[in-house]
Amino acid sequence: MSRRIRITLSYDGTEFHGWQVQPDPETIQGILERIVGDMEGKPVHVAGSGRTDAGVHAHAQVAAFTLENPIPPSNLFKAINRLLPPAIRVLTVEEVHPDFHPRFDSVAKTYRYTIHRSLVCSPFEYRYVYHHPYPLDEDRMIAAAPVFEGEHDFTRFSAKDDRAGSKVRTIFLSRLERQGDKLVYTVRGSGFLKHMVRNLVGTLIEIGRGNLDGRKIPYKSGNTAPARGLALVSVEYEGWRSDAAEPAALALPRMII
Repeated sequence: MSRRIRITLSYDGTEFHGWQVQPDPETIQGILERIVGDMEGKPVHVAGSGRTDAGVHAHAQVAAFTLENPIPPSNLFKAINRLLPPAIRVLTVEEVHPDFHPRFDSVAKTYRYTIHRSLVCSPFEYRYVYHHPYPLDEDRMIAAAPVFEGEHDFTRFSAKDDRAGSKVRTIFLSRLERQGDKLVYTVRGSGFLKHMVRNLVGTLIEIGRGNLDGRKIPYKSGNTAPARGLALVSVEYEGWRSDAAEPAALALPRMII
């Protein structure tokens, strides 16, 4: 009898070529499919809530797969973590409805991008921030961040090779804050296009440089910000929540994983 398994996982994306399985480079999905497939004794497709780019991190990515193996969730949790590289950890494992899909059933996602602003960036932080010590009008950037909220066509903020049909997305929250020596951008939306968050950050940087008007959505995107500063914080679904931590200082009205 087959079972639908949902997992929540966290990873440091530095050494991986993104989420989506590829022929040669090591990817998060590829590693999971290899491990779970070996347990099942045949190929297993692991679906994710979204495709994080190469170098992007995740605090609570959600994935799901179908198994016939009767191994209990608690033992599956231990077995997968024992076989995963240290940079990837499964946080939760549970059985769910057989039709559950982590991408199509999600109602919102939250991403966080961190810009390190001091002259020197610690080597212990460098993998997780974009070090940008150059002059920026931060007040202008902070004031401009909410302009992205609402339903908009984000075509100009997507990658050129993004194959999504409609590029209309709804942004529920777009906020930039100074936190110590960092600028932290938090964005929560119904969904995101390829490179969209990194392009929003690049646009805010251009606003801070005085090259773009921040009073309305700019007519063009700034340069794509580096992947290492970006992390998927949470994925939301209707009607349930897990014990995964909520983004700091955010009061989100929907259920969060």
